[in-house]
Amino acid sequence: MPAQSKAQQRAAGAALAAKRGETKVGDLQGASKDMYDSMSEDELEDYASTKLDGLPDHVDEDD
Repeated sequence: MPAQSKAQQRAAGAALAAKRGETKVGDLQGASKDMYDSMSEDELEDYASTKLDGLPDHVDEDD
């Protein structure tokens, strides 16, 4: 499932970097920390690899 917004794609990228040991887990906050805890590396890679063209900056969670 691809990311639905630029913010979601970036959060997944940060979480993926931490999963791979490229950044510190302690540096994560907000959505990226939640994603790190709840998603596998494969799921994060799918979100993080989403093309940004045409994606909104943010998506309301109510939708």
